[in-house]
Amino acid sequence: MESKKIVTIVKIGGNIIDDASELKQFLSDFTKIEGYKILVHGGGKSATKVAKSIGLVPQMIDGRRITDAPMLEVVVMIYAGQINKDIVAQLQANDCNAIGFSGADGNLIQSEKRNHPTINYGFVGDVQKVNTALLQTLISSGIVPVFCAITHDKKGQLLNTNADTIASELAIALSAIFEVTLNYCFEKPGVLYDAEDDSSVIEKMNEELYTMLKADKAIHSGMIPKLDNCFNSLSKGVQKIRIGHHSMLQNDDAICTKIEL
Repeated sequence: MESKKIVTIVKIGGNIIDDASELKQFLSDFTKIEGYKILVHGGGKSATKVAKSIGLVPQMIDGRRITDAPMLEVVVMIYAGQINKDIVAQLQANDCNAIGFSGADGNLIQSEKRNHPTINYGFVGDVQKVNTALLQTLISSGIVPVFCAITHDKKGQLLNTNADTIASELAIALSAIFEVTLNYCFEKPGVLYDAEDDSSVIEKMNEELYTMLKADKAIHSGMIPKLDNCFNSLSKGVQKIRIGHHSMLQNDDAICTKIEL
């Protein structure tokens, strides 16, 4: 039986995006990944900065952004516009043939507006469907998709969608066809026992340990949706998941957090 081809999905967070030299090094590392690859980016800090500059007050609950209509305008402008196109331009400078996408482009990622029993998240989307056939065509043609954290509901409404979730849903959708490696890259070397001590990396994380650390408040805020997505992906066919600094992309022996069932 012919072995599955490998797809590497990498999600980067706002702290890398906000640091021009760090972003340049990351994109160089990303470009060197062999085979099919997909990049997913957030950009929350940039959106927060712009929002505050025009008098909006950003609201977060458990690492997830509340997105009213004015905030949606900001995140679409920053995520799908400035950040996405800047990344694509830099990848092209590295001879990496990237194209930037929101979920609306090609109907690649369809979501529905979140309906929470007690919290009004506003225009926040939960992913319902990935257009796997088109995505497979794109990457098989040598295109490197670069996804921002914007999806749509197929009714004309754009939705702010957690970038960690987008990376997870893309990985799950493609795992039926490819061998998928999912990497969450940020400025730290991995998930830490002590957020102030970069040497306290948890090198192997399973659900039992995660539940315990969450109960002890050792893991909180934006790390919660990230790890929730990791375990969901692993349970649905994604073969390899890592969290850490982007140096792990070119060094399998680099210290990072490996997610295990």
